[in-house]
Amino acid sequence: METPAMPPAAPPVLRNLHGLTMGTTWSVRLVAPPALSMEAAQRGVQVELDLVDGQMSTYKPASALSQYNTAPAGTWQSLPAELFAVFERALALARDTGGAYDPTVGPLVELWGFGPGGARREPPPPAAIAAARSRAGWWRIGLDAATRLAYQPGGIYVDLSSIAKGYAVDRVGRWLDAAGATAWLVEVGGELKARGAKPDGTPWRVGIERPDAAAGEVERADQLTRVVTLRDRAIATSGDYRRRFTDGGQAYAHHIDPRSGHPVPHAVASVSVLAGEAIQADPLGTTLTVLGPERGLAYAEEHGLAVLFLLRGDRGFEERMSSAFAAALEP
Repeated sequence: METPAMPPAAPPVLRNLHGLTMGTTWSVRLVAPPALSMEAAQRGVQVELDLVDGQMSTYKPASALSQYNTAPAGTWQSLPAELFAVFERALALARDTGGAYDPTVGPLVELWGFGPGGARREPPPPAAIAAARSRAGWWRIGLDAATRLAYQPGGIYVDLSSIAKGYAVDRVGRWLDAAGATAWLVEVGGELKARGAKPDGTPWRVGIERPDAAAGEVERADQLTRVVTLRDRAIATSGDYRRRFTDGGQAYAHHIDPRSGHPVPHAVASVSVLAGEAIQADPLGTTLTVLGPERGLAYAEEHGLAVLFLLRGDRGFEERMSSAFAAALEP
């Protein structure tokens, strides 16, 4: 008696999920195992994102980060494991860049109208800038890894908006891996990471938006400056073209140099970073924008970072890239 032939396995199918988090949108494209329903995948992704938002939002008074920011001076605050891990990464980058990246820049971000308090139409007075700078300083925070305690010296306001989305992307990716997804592309507020390839074997390809493209979804190829392949890596782009105001003909963007207390003055329109983890790529875009094209590219070369600068020039946008980014463009 012949054994009945097994029916052929169903070909892998690309699924799409999307939702809201951290005041922005998220999307996931994945190749899921048969046992994982899209309803379960939607719930699982949202749970991961809600955990990050619930701990690290500066817009939610009950978040663990908000509780730290409002804690009395001279106290040690217990942090959830996830928030503590992001604190450690943020402070390590601040130390390595001499404060060009500083998660305590929150009072200055708020003062310039780019925080929870709302927008402004003119620069703040010098005295207010000096007062906000006196509240900043990453080196004033102490961490105790054994107990997950963070020291609040008084007045410190930590803003993790430049790293939390990257951390969230990595968390979602790990959840999808554990759930059996064989390939995926995760995006949270413009930060992306990919695993594997699409069902037809082609790689994930991601466009880097031109800074002068219209707000919203990119619809045409001429609204992109580059298209890069993502395979088991992340990309983050930090630009000055979405959150800014103009006063007296001078534009002020949301990237604040913690060392001066002012928005960065140079011609960097955007910085894109390729990295193995989104938690690395995300804050580096902000960091390199603050450092500027010369010092930023030197830092990238020293650390082997794949970085693309877009600079505003008299003849339009000018590209400058690190050798690691140029290598990443090769087929």
